[in-house]
Amino acid sequence: MLETLGPTAQSSGAHERWRELVTALRAALGWVEQPVVIRQHAKGTLLAIAAPVDALLTATEVNEWAWEQASGVFAVGAKTDADPPFDQLHFSGVLFSTVAAAFVARAAAEGNPALAALRIAARQHHVALLADDENISIGEGAGSRTWPLSALPAAASVPWHHLHDIPKILVTGSNGKTTTVRLLAALIAASEVKYRDRVGFSSTEGVVVGGVRVGEGDFSGPAGARLVLRDPRVQAAVLETARGGILRRGLAVERADVAIVTNISADHFGEYGIDSLEDLASVKLVAARALGSEDTLVLNADDPVLLKYAQTQECRIALFARQESHDALVKLRAAGGATCGLDDGQLWLTQNGNRFCLGAIAELPLTLSGAAAYNIGNIAAAALAAAAVGVAPEIIAAELKRFGSTRSDNPGRLNRWAVGGITVLIDYAHNPDGLAMLLAASRSLLRDQHAEAGVEGRLGLLLGQAGNRSDQAIGELARVAAQSHPAFIVIKEIPGMLRGRALGDVPALLKAGLLAGGYSVACIETVADEVDAARRLLHWAKRGDVLVLPVHQAAARDTLAALLDEMENHRWQAGTALPA
Repeated sequence: MLETLGPTAQSSGAHERWRELVTALRAALGWVEQPVVIRQHAKGTLLAIAAPVDALLTATEVNEWAWEQASGVFAVGAKTDADPPFDQLHFSGVLFSTVAAAFVARAAAEGNPALAALRIAARQHHVALLADDENISIGEGAGSRTWPLSALPAAASVPWHHLHDIPKILVTGSNGKTTTVRLLAALIAASEVKYRDRVGFSSTEGVVVGGVRVGEGDFSGPAGARLVLRDPRVQAAVLETARGGILRRGLAVERADVAIVTNISADHFGEYGIDSLEDLASVKLVAARALGSEDTLVLNADDPVLLKYAQTQECRIALFARQESHDALVKLRAAGGATCGLDDGQLWLTQNGNRFCLGAIAELPLTLSGAAAYNIGNIAAAALAAAAVGVAPEIIAAELKRFGSTRSDNPGRLNRWAVGGITVLIDYAHNPDGLAMLLAASRSLLRDQHAEAGVEGRLGLLLGQAGNRSDQAIGELARVAAQSHPAFIVIKEIPGMLRGRALGDVPALLKAGLLAGGYSVACIETVADEVDAARRLLHWAKRGDVLVLPVHQAAARDTLAALLDEMENHRWQAGTALPA
């Protein structure tokens, strides 16, 4: 895929000339069955060609050469001395036969016949093959074997009778992915003895197998999925499938049993040609392409964009919504489909015409006694997905009543401390919708505390954002914060997440957005370090206050969690000095 730039980026004439050239080159290379795509967007055009998996580097050169010729802008000097034949192609006037011969030779040198043969054999044996730059694996989890690309086996020597795939669930959406992944993994692990300590999952927070972390960092893309699916202990996998990974690398797997799209909200617009909610929904729904006609796609019926796309899918659909009486859920149940939603404060799962009560929402720890209403959707989505892979409703109900009762169940996601007369919430809220939901839950907690103890508490907020959002998106985050009227906001810098911006840029945009939203400058401070910014809020807090701390770096979160644990253990009181 090539992103066009410059004055010819959206030239229809250049696009058609590019199509002619890549079509001719692909014919010379024998790639004629693969598609060609031209997709215009607000900032340019994406030009995409498909190619054999062992010719992708050659394909990037084909794409770039064709665009240079079509646009008249040449990358002279961009190539290295290690590739002199291709240096000579990046000019106008080179004979097409010379170009075609060079690309045919390069594709032959790049080709890996042994890998191609293994792919064919894996399809014949109905097992997955996963490949990256260093290794391939055949089968999944406990039914997998892995080989280095440099020492591939002959297809006849592969122990096919030992290899098999495992149940897989893909989880995507704008908010709630990691919580849903963790909850699903717990539901499956509780369902059968064979899954106990044998469920693996990948997420923004890393890779975990049987409750043990085996990979640190953001593993919500294909690399995380492969790490899970190559672990010989894993009997079932739950894979967070984020937008960025889909757009950069696609899906790690060709087949899955269930896919979930939690919701769609405005985030990351302007990246990779995604400019609208409809664009974003189409990206998230790439996960559905891994589903067969008997597999299940779980969608949020309260999201009108997703509900529209539900009509176009060829797999089974399961729907969740805040209310079980939602028209789409009623219609789906009448057709024999699975749904999950609320009725009179109880969560109900309907499957195969049978209706099961999963418990009172106020009794499910993930909802903070009902204050965190947004987690109802994550719970419902996980319940539908678990039911689709055979987890019994009574097991789902029992696990929902347990999961989230300890902070270790869902670290960094709506973790709560009641310490020294104040309430502290640590969460990942990273976009306007996520922050709005978190602040609504916090306001609900303040009201409950006031009703119970008669203490008029204040709201304090830690505010920050990664640098890869647009100025408009950063301003919108600040506007959402201002609308909740916190008594005090500390703006943080996140040096590890500048993503192309200079130090100070994001805090300045957030402060400007707060002021534009009518927030008082006297109630704003900026602190450069994420942990120090949180400590400033803790120092400010008085009895009855609720502090909302969206923390985006794992190391900072772990440091703050340890600090809050220490405060709890030493019976710290608001207004006294903090531990070092």
